Formats: sequence, C-alpha cells, structure tokens
Amino acid sequence: MPPAPAERPEHEGSSAPDTGTRRLRPLIGQMLRFGTVGTIGFVVDTATVYGLHFRGGLDLYTAGAAAYVTAATVTWALNRAWTFRDASRARPGRQWALFLLVQLLGFALNRGTYAALIAFFPPAAAHPVIAVACGSIAGMGVNFLTARSLVFRRAAP
Repeated sequence: MPPAPAERPEHEGSSAPDTGTRRLRPLIGQMLRFGTVGTIGFVVDTATVYGLHFRGGLDLYTAGAAAYVTAATVTWALNRAWTFRDASRARPGRQWALFLLVQLLGFALNRGTYAALIAFFPPAAAHPVIAVACGSIAGMGVNFLTARSLVFRRAAP
C-alpha cells in the first residue's frame, strides 16, 4: 500500500478559489446568462431585420429600429425570468419601460454602429447580419451595467 500523501494547509498550493473569486462567481454567472440572452436577442434582431426588409419591403433603417424594439422586448422578458431572477418582480410594465429607457445608451451605440456600417461599409448593406452583430457587441457592455444596476435591482429582503 502506497504511503498517504502529505497533507498541506489549505492556503499552501491549494486550488480552492480565494474570497475575491468566490464573490465574482455570481457576477460572472450573470454576465454569461446576459450574454446568452443577448445571443437570443441577436437572432431575433437579425430575423426581424431580414423579415421586415427582404420580405416586408422596409428600408434597412426602419427595419433596424423595429427589430431593436422587438429584440429588446424579448431580452427584457428573458433577463427578468433568468438572468436577474432575484430582482424585484413588482410592476413589470414599469420595469419593461425602464429597461427600454435605460437601454437607450446601448441603443445609440448599437444602432449607431449599425447605421454607420450600413452607410459606409457596402458588405454590411449587402449582408445586414454584419451590421447587426457589430452593433450588438458595441451596446452589450452598457446594456449589462444599466440593466443590472437600474432595472433589475435585487428585491429588498
């Protein structure tokens, strides 16, 4: 029988996460869920742009604006149910309106990037998914911070 391995104190060479890492885990989980919801929003956004433009005949700017509201509504519902499930559940209509309001900075970054690419980068006009993706990335960080700090605050204990 081989000898038992020497016991080391937990702080020496331990792979256990430190207190700082343990505190970051919930935030990292939230960010990953937010990113997953954002990916779903991206699919909804893109499908709406394509449907309204190529099937509905709307110009790309109008289709993009309508798609943003559609995708933002879907992401609000998913973030409310999953990403920020510990947040207050009071007054969902007010929360939805606040979500759309505080996402305006993210909207400006998102659709500003979208519009600039459509206007100045011909491949994006031919394949709007390029502009939608770049706009989504541009607005995501601001959207997470405003959603977490202003819209989906934890319910009071």
